Amino acid sequence: DTTKPGQTMIVAGDGRYYNTPAIQTMIQILAGNDISEIWIPRHGIMSTPAVSAAIRRRVPDTCGKDGDGVAMGGIVLTASHNPGGPTEDFGIKYNEGLGQPAGEEFTEAVYKESLAITSYKTISEYNEVDLSAPVGTQYAVTPTCTVTIIDPFEDYVNCLRECFDFDKLKRFSSDSKKGFRMLYDGMHGAGGPFAKRVLVEELGLPESSLMRCNPLPDFGGCHPDPNLTYAAELVSKMGLNPDGSPSTTTDLSTLPTLGAANDGDGDRNLIAGAGCFVTPSDSMAMILAHYRSIPHFSKNGGRPRGVARSMPSSAALDVVADAMGIPCFVTPTGWKFFGNLMSSVELFDGIDYSPFLCGEESFGTGSDHIREKDGLWAVLAWMSILMEANAGFDDLRIGVKDLTTEHWKTYGRHFYCRYDYEGVDSDQANTMMDQIRTNFVEGSPPEDGATPSSSGIEFVDGVEFSYTDPVDQSIATNQGLILNFKYTANGNPARVVFRLSGTGSAGATIRMYLERFEGDASLHDEAAPVALLGLATKALELVKMKEITGRDSPTVIT
Repeated sequence: DTTKPGQTMIVAGDGRYYNTPAIQTMIQILAGNDISEIWIPRHGIMSTPAVSAAIRRRVPDTCGKDGDGVAMGGIVLTASHNPGGPTEDFGIKYNEGLGQPAGEEFTEAVYKESLAITSYKTISEYNEVDLSAPVGTQYAVTPTCTVTIIDPFEDYVNCLRECFDFDKLKRFSSDSKKGFRMLYDGMHGAGGPFAKRVLVEELGLPESSLMRCNPLPDFGGCHPDPNLTYAAELVSKMGLNPDGSPSTTTDLSTLPTLGAANDGDGDRNLIAGAGCFVTPSDSMAMILAHYRSIPHFSKNGGRPRGVARSMPSSAALDVVADAMGIPCFVTPTGWKFFGNLMSSVELFDGIDYSPFLCGEESFGTGSDHIREKDGLWAVLAWMSILMEANAGFDDLRIGVKDLTTEHWKTYGRHFYCRYDYEGVDSDQANTMMDQIRTNFVEGSPPEDGATPSSSGIEFVDGVEFSYTDPVDQSIATNQGLILNFKYTANGNPARVVFRLSGTGSAGATIRMYLERFEGDASLHDEAAPVALLGLATKALELVKMKEITGRDSPTVIT
């Protein structure tokens, strides 16, 4: 709404190809549509969580407190975890006035407007803004519109400092007896400079802790998605095989204590220890189980008042929340669904679920400190957990693997992995989803023809996930197809979820999520892809993946 005078907008991007020209175009259009203040981070690069923090906090000329922010929203130039470059992806997203991703009501209104628009306003005379100018530099683009170069780090770093004890973390990371070491992969995205600012400049870790932390327009030719496939170098350096299982040829005692990666715009995260990959679902559950280690929770009500996960994520979070008596919400994939729960009081005068913990299967974790997922927040949460776990020792005795093994002993293990079939012909992808819906959700499934690799796994039922928002009562349908199974030997539940993802620009991505619960601790050490192979074989045969798409194997297993 530009009918209100004095509106302020943040414009930033993840540094991918065309970031700078797009920002210059945005300035001209915003100035031509009565936006009076445009804030742009120096060099035009800012992580998505940092934009959310600035929307919530920034006031003219300085950083305010959470809730003080005056910006009406932020335009973020990013295609998230998708590749960049002249022939790759570019995207534009919008964050609303509380720092949250645009909701469906907003995006639907924009879509309707796009069908009717025949022209748009811009300015005819324009000298490009120098995005490398010092912080505080101002440009009078028109008599009524000013561009200000802002510090990209200030609001976000202050936000993280309120969530964690930076002084204790600095002492922990610099204690030579503890010997804590980290390896952080910025994947040449926007998160890299923020990792340097926090991990090196604030917490004192050596710069050798960082890899690929300089943003590049094409992300150095890599796919900036922090998973086992695309963060292969980090995975190897953490003593892991490509499937996430521990290497048998690596001396784990020589490896970093904690490994982490962020995606192109800095909101996703991968967490690993020496010889131990932590799935996003397990990471969420373990952060909840160790909430006392994280000041954001311990000083704001003592513990989280609510948690949420996306439906395709495993039920590992549910088990911990149930044991603690904390409400756990299962939502469609998309951070905007978490935004309503986190902002229940601010937007709807509803139930206060803060402090809040949430996450999704695609390596996203976050809390109510902002209204976006936050890769660096997850890294600091794990640092805090390791610090508290080793508080009673002179040296570092408890690592990520120890914490993970103990967690599984307490709550059971949810074996979990995801198969991605990327670039599938859209018609073929839709055909496969339609036949799953017809045969397994709406009708009686055909004979499955059990094979030796999938014997002992019984199909139970199929459902299509829908969601009624408990805050605003909106309804989201067609959010994924769930096939439920049972292992006949012990009755343990399992499920396979099928979803189409459209965040890329070429074809469709079919995502198949595999989950199997195992309570027997003697079976917990098996590699997840191995433990889930029989379930995967069963599901792929049932849905006729190869026959319909021609795909023999997934593009990515993570």
